[in-house]
Amino acid sequence: MHLVDITMFYAAEGGGVSTYLNAKAHWLARRSSVRHTIMSPNVETCGAQVPALVRIPAAGLPGFHGYRMPLSVAGPARLLASAHPDLVEAGDAGHCAWAALRMRRRHGIPAVAFYHSDLPRLVRPRLGSWAASGTCKYLASLYRQFDLVLAPSRVMVQQLEAMGVHGAVHQPLGIDSAVFRPLPAREREAARDALCARLGLAPQTRLLVYAGRFTPEKKLGLLAEAVRKLGPRYHLVLVGAGIDSPPDILNMTRMPYKRDQRQLARLLASCDVLVHPGDCETFGLIVLEAMACGLPVVAANGGGVAELVDEDTGLLAEPDSVDSLAGAIDAIFERDLARMGMAARRKAVERYDWNEILPQVLGRYDGLLGRHARTPREPERICVTDSN
Repeated sequence: MHLVDITMFYAAEGGGVSTYLNAKAHWLARRSSVRHTIMSPNVETCGAQVPALVRIPAAGLPGFHGYRMPLSVAGPARLLASAHPDLVEAGDAGHCAWAALRMRRRHGIPAVAFYHSDLPRLVRPRLGSWAASGTCKYLASLYRQFDLVLAPSRVMVQQLEAMGVHGAVHQPLGIDSAVFRPLPAREREAARDALCARLGLAPQTRLLVYAGRFTPEKKLGLLAEAVRKLGPRYHLVLVGAGIDSPPDILNMTRMPYKRDQRQLARLLASCDVLVHPGDCETFGLIVLEAMACGLPVVAANGGGVAELVDEDTGLLAEPDSVDSLAGAIDAIFERDLARMGMAARRKAVERYDWNEILPQVLGRYDGLLGRHARTPREPERICVTDSN
């Protein structure tokens, strides 16, 4: 069987879509007979070593955070047709999605859509409620044509239902728990002390970390203000890059995006608490990665992140409230961080390791192919082999 993922949301600077597709590619290459191809306009800038990448001709557009978009449906549709896929998954709601539907219509190929981005919520503050309403109508028209629509969180399933896209399936993303893991106690102590020394901080400083894109919906200005309010007892390590960088404060250090997941995991494991102020995440993969590293989490009570954090693994703050966020950060240090970290690790591994998540995804493909049998031959069944 040949599976093709097609999306404009694939880039070297990380992100949940890129992590998901890379993990899928590596998992399939090691454990399955499925042939897998990723098609994207951004593959020429991506350093990820994955089995098969195909570049879609495109152009950069303002406001897309560095992502490139195909200028028509015809280009990606031709590339899809030449690949002869048995199933196509579209990871955006633009030309790539319409190309997948063209394959479905012309060649009888099952088409899956993964709703990774909360487009109406992104559109509303930029263009207003009228544009957001139009976006909802557009998405409903698009996604009703797919054989299967996946969403990474329950709140996104509910949003699709409200749009009129019925039957969307909740499909969480995952983490590599062998990479994102706690450091042994002595190694963690040494790594934490080294990080404090590097930053010029006293060893007893409470280390907070945020990692991800710097975009308006992440609300990093609110995070910076909360940490400034908490004072020098706390220090924020801000990892990433983007167009919406927060203002400088004395108790904050910026670090560039870590392309190497092992480097990112070590940095996370050297800190005390992950803080995530955004309340409109469709999932919040960095939260799970930090939990797998043994970190408790302080997050906004909204979006997909709120579904990942419970009272055993972290605290939730009121969205858009500096005082609530600062209070939650202060309060979590009064709790047993080690115990919460162990609970966070356990939850991440037991529920969200890629070895749990990807068989779920492949099972959905297999069921869809079984219902969408093609003539004259039956589709091949997905064959998963022993990981050893």
